[in-house]
Amino acid sequence: MYQYSRAIYRSIKSLIDPYADRITQLEYRRAVLCECEQTMERLAEDPHYFARPDRALFADIRRYFPITAQAQVAWAIREGVGAATAFIEHQIETGMLDGGVSRCHATTRKGKACQRTPLPSRDYCPSHQHLEQHAAAA
Repeated sequence: MYQYSRAIYRSIKSLIDPYADRITQLEYRRAVLCECEQTMERLAEDPHYFARPDRALFADIRRYFPITAQAQVAWAIREGVGAATAFIEHQIETGMLDGGVSRCHATTRKGKACQRTPLPSRDYCPSHQHLEQHAAAA
C-alpha cells in the first residue's frame, strides 16, 4: 500500500499552496504525506468497513491546497484510491488477503463471497448455517 500512498502524494505535492512560505509548505507536505499513508493503512487493515476512502482523504487534506487546484487534487485522489481499492479487492478474491482467517463458503445475493467468519468447526457463518444442513443431506 506504500506505493499507492506515495503515488498519490507525488501527483499532488506540487499543487500544495504556492503562496505559503517555505517552512509552511514543508509542514503541509509532511501533513499531506502522513494523511495519504494513514488512509492507505486503514484501507489495507479494514477494507470492508472504510466507506468512501477517497472522500475521507480529500476532506482531510483539501485545506492544504488553493481552491484552484482542488479539482485536480480530488481527481488524483480518486484515481489513486480507486487503484488501491481494486488491488485490495483482487487480493481478497484470490484469497491472498485473508490474514489466515477462514471465511464462510456461501455467496451473497450479489454473487460475491460472504465475508463473515464461520462458526467454530463449521463451513458457514450464522446467517448461512442453513446451507450446511442442505449440503450434508445431499
